[in-house]
Amino acid sequence: MPTPKKGARFGGSPAHQKLILSNLATALFENGRITTTEAKARHLRPVAEKLITKAKKGDLHNRREVLKTIRDKSVVHTLFTEIAEQFAERPGGYTRITKIGPRKGDNAPMAVIELVNEAYEPKAKAAPAAAAPVAAPAEEKAEEAPVEETAADENTEAAAEEAPAAETTEDEAKA
Repeated sequence: MPTPKKGARFGGSPAHQKLILSNLATALFENGRITTTEAKARHLRPVAEKLITKAKKGDLHNRREVLKTIRDKSVVHTLFTEIAEQFAERPGGYTRITKIGPRKGDNAPMAVIELVNEAYEPKAKAAPAAAAPVAAPAEEKAEEAPVEETAADENTEAAAEEAPAAETTEDEAKA
């Protein structure tokens, strides 16, 4: 027997909660954004993300799996044709939850859940790209190092010549 979900359910029964999430997902894909309570938005996010991932695969099996949740065929069609193409390059994170103020009637915390519209730009791998520029200045420093060493050697020799003279003046001052 499956372990029941902990905490309160929306609407009372598991079947009613499933229907609520199904209707919220349908409205989200139909309109692009919906306003609901924070708790419902948090429960809707993984459901919507999994449906979009199935739509990105685009085969008949996944279409039928999505139709189990979303009963409206026109919404499923838009999900598979428009929304899946929009998120084709994005590896995840298709939705965004933004908290808005409390609801006027019962002071329930409200949120807007929406589909992300920004174009996805993959980040370049930082480790290999950062290693190459660091190596180039190191090579330049290696080329400059002999020049600096000769200058340092000259300064050391000059300091060594001045040091005995300074010692003799100190000795003379003590005597």
